[in-house]
Amino acid sequence: MNKYLTELIGTFFLVLTVCLTGGGNALAIGSSLMIMVYMGGHVSGGHYNPAVSLAVFLRGKLDLKDFIPYLVCQILGAVAAAGVAYFLTGKTVAPSHAESVTPVQAVLVEALYTFALALVVLNVGTSKKTSGNSFYGLAIGFTIFVAASAGGPISGGAFNPAVGIGPLLIKSIYGSTGDINNLWIYIVGPLVGGAVAAGVFQYQEQE
Repeated sequence: MNKYLTELIGTFFLVLTVCLTGGGNALAIGSSLMIMVYMGGHVSGGHYNPAVSLAVFLRGKLDLKDFIPYLVCQILGAVAAAGVAYFLTGKTVAPSHAESVTPVQAVLVEALYTFALALVVLNVGTSKKTSGNSFYGLAIGFTIFVAASAGGPISGGAFNPAVGIGPLLIKSIYGSTGDINNLWIYIVGPLVGGAVAAGVFQYQEQE
């Protein structure tokens, strides 16, 4: 249970930061992830992202009996964070792609930067070659900083299905129900990116 609680707490504070900063402060979001990874990496792996959990599962470092509870706790943490943010500010913030961008383009950006994130996590957090390193939190946090800075203005910058599900669900309840139609972008893109990262990592690990 300690692993599941850690995933819930880490995802909660990541999504809370996204919501309270309006989703546009890449440094705060990347720093929040970095802090939470250092908080819980030694307990649960510090995923806080269903796409990362999928990559770690496909890589063989997360059992099926833990995979589903991880996803559930991550989504619960995200929904709770979005709800708290609404209570504190009276408004909801959810990812949305730029008006000039097609859904397919948004999915591609989400997939590419989630691929980068998951590949970094697999290399700094699960590889024997980097075992025991102290830089894993920095590497993961700065990956999201770069992703949010470069890709965020295009796709909405979730790179994490939980970041899409929690805020969009709360926004559909208290705000605009139309935004929920974009939810698939923030599920499909990141999950595809995470799955591809697992395959590339297996190739990287070959001697």
